[in-house]
Amino acid sequence: MIEFLALAAAAVGVGWLVRRRHRQRVAAGSPDGIPCMARHPAGAGRWRMGRVFPGPGGARWVPRRGEPVPLPGGRATGVRVPSVKEGMSINPGSRIVACTYGTGEDDAGGGSIEIAVMPLDLRELLAAVPQAEADTP
Repeated sequence: MIEFLALAAAAVGVGWLVRRRHRQRVAAGSPDGIPCMARHPAGAGRWRMGRVFPGPGGARWVPRRGEPVPLPGGRATGVRVPSVKEGMSINPGSRIVACTYGTGEDDAGGGSIEIAVMPLDLRELLAAVPQAEADTP
């Protein structure tokens, strides 16, 4: 019984530290962008670490290695939890945001990307890449 109490206290302590760190990053204005993992194009390839930087011309994903991917006119089309297979590559507690984007001024000729973020960063990512409006008949 004492082990369960010690384990519960440790879990509460870790949760408190994670939330405290997140609040400090948000309060500091974090010029470092939103930490994430992304798969480009969506559903293909492997998950790569990087950051999403919101900006006036649209968000952009900058991988740790490689060329940045601009997301002009980016729209989040769905939010889901990772599958068991995806959970082995990325954190199983994260949330995956499926996005579509355009490449030109008319948002034509775009692509798709899946961005995995921790739940505490989800609101910030959805502010940078707003959700698409649902078609109502």
